[in-house]
Amino acid sequence: MPDMTWIAAVARLRARREPGVLVTVATVRGHAPRDAGAKLVVGRTGTWGSIGGGNVEAVAVDRAREMIAAAAPEPEMLDFALNDKVTNRHGVQCCGGTVAVLLEPLPVVRAVAVFGVGHVGLELARILARQDIDLHLVDSRAELLTEERLGVLSDAVAQVHTHHTPLLPEEVLAELPPGTHVLIMTHDHAEDAALCDAALRTDHLGSIGLIGSAAKWARFRKRLAGEGGHDDALIDRIKTPIGLADITGKEPATIAVSVAADLLRTFEADFEADRP
Repeated sequence: MPDMTWIAAVARLRARREPGVLVTVATVRGHAPRDAGAKLVVGRTGTWGSIGGGNVEAVAVDRAREMIAAAAPEPEMLDFALNDKVTNRHGVQCCGGTVAVLLEPLPVVRAVAVFGVGHVGLELARILARQDIDLHLVDSRAELLTEERLGVLSDAVAQVHTHHTPLLPEEVLAELPPGTHVLIMTHDHAEDAALCDAALRTDHLGSIGLIGSAAKWARFRKRLAGEGGHDDALIDRIKTPIGLADITGKEPATIAVSVAADLLRTFEADFEADRP
């Protein structure tokens, strides 16, 4: 859809969890095909918008694709002289001006799924909703997902998605975006156990966290190894307890802060692992 606005193109890439680069004409001196502020969005295969075509746009697209292929790219500025004395990779532009183009990476946003939106889950959602993430809230109890109850998230920075799952909450796992970090904290231990088993069988997820005591995890671990048939290495993918060990308060808001901080630490570790 080449006529898509750049804002819509950015939203489309986000929804598809595809990386991209936003290219903006930052400054213009003299004559140039487009004025400052013109924008182009570059994805792995498509482009939307234009910064004037010709060598400037072609070089910007080439560099944007290199950035998409790189791990943790940084913003870059490209300078162009538009005259017939400059040999360019994609031909000559003789407008006579100079153009500076800013390339800003559009990374794939992180996704988090909270299974169980009870007291702790809602407090956690309030904190995570302030992050630029896709936040999936999943519960088998419809009354916990009403607009009135979730109204506290009305000012969310995150894109919030709710999933009411009256029968099998674990079916949502297959629908989650690749790399989604999963936090399991439902009201029912049997539901938690089923989610742990299903999460270990779902190969596109990010981290998996389970709230609960050491005694609960000992029972779950035995069941996952026995009935589930999972080996120890796979079971170790589940982190429990979740949260920071030195925050010991039991109030829902305190637990939520601890869990959110632990998750943000996981985000930072992922980012550092991706850096060249």
